[in-house]
Amino acid sequence: MTVTETGDTAPHGEQPGTGGPGEHSAHQHGYAGQRDQHLKRLRRIEGQIRGLQRMVEQDVYCIDILTQVSAGTKALQSFALQLLEEHLRHCVADAAAKGGPEADDKVAEATAAIARLLRS
Repeated sequence: MTVTETGDTAPHGEQPGTGGPGEHSAHQHGYAGQRDQHLKRLRRIEGQIRGLQRMVEQDVYCIDILTQVSAGTKALQSFALQLLEEHLRHCVADAAAKGGPEADDKVAEATAAIARLLRS
C-alpha cells in the first residue's frame, strides 16, 4: 500500500485518487459519515499497539503482553466488522438497487472481504 501525507492508501505504486483498483472516485464510501469517529477509533488502536511496544521494551510479563495483544486484535476486528457493515449497507445495497454486473461484483468483493476476516 502507498500511504500519502493525508493518510490515504492505495495499492503499491498507485496514488490515491487515480482510479486504481479499489477506488471509486465519484462514489462516496459508506464510512464517509463516520470518518471522524473511525479515525478516532484507529488512533486509539494505534495507541494500544504503541503500548505493546513499550511493554516489550520494559520487559513486562509475557502473559500481560498477550492479554494486551488480544485486546488490540479484538479492537481491530470490531473496527473491521463495523466497516464491513457500512460497506454492505451503503456500497453493496446501492449496487444491488442499480442491478447489473456491478451488483455481482460488489457481492463477490464483500464475500472475499468476509473470507479474509474469517482467516485472520
